[in-house]
Amino acid sequence: MFNIIIFGKPGSGKGTQADFLKNKYDLYHISTGDLFRKNITTETKLGLEAKSYLDNGDLVPDTITIKMLENEVLSNKDVKGYIFDGFPRTLNQAESLDFFLESINLNISATIALDVSEDELISRLLERGKITNRSDDQDVDKIKNRFNEYNNKTSILINFYKNQDKFYSVDGKGSVDDITSRLFNLIDSLI
Repeated sequence: MFNIIIFGKPGSGKGTQADFLKNKYDLYHISTGDLFRKNITTETKLGLEAKSYLDNGDLVPDTITIKMLENEVLSNKDVKGYIFDGFPRTLNQAESLDFFLESINLNISATIALDVSEDELISRLLERGKITNRSDDQDVDKIKNRFNEYNNKTSILINFYKNQDKFYSVDGKGSVDDITSRLFNLIDSLI
């Protein structure tokens, strides 16, 4: 089973590329954003707990996020692998994911970061904000704050996965097709 974590700063193309990877390699895509929406919409116990935090403007605790992710994996065991998108974001989450996967005889095969300059990302997000009306994509200060969150928390994961020889960086600049081709070439070399 081939399991991938895809990460990068907001606007780096994680979701877009995860869809291409899912289709080419027949992987199950788990996006934490989608997972939250699914659990909240279906009013699961975890979804209602998460909603109470989100409604107060708070971050959902790791324990809830991790349990949702575990449930999603266990409910979809007959797959060729998983793409984790938006998770893990912190060292605690990465360690919890490794522990959970080991408990069901799986592991992370590769962690792939899409590398794009912040100036390019700001342009992408502002453009996306015009199309989607997402308020967090229309304000440069909010965008930069999201980058700071990423730099302070998620970038620590680079060393965590480098120490496991599972970290790869892919140039996230250029056309969608160019980026997809780079990802396919990397994954084909790892499988």
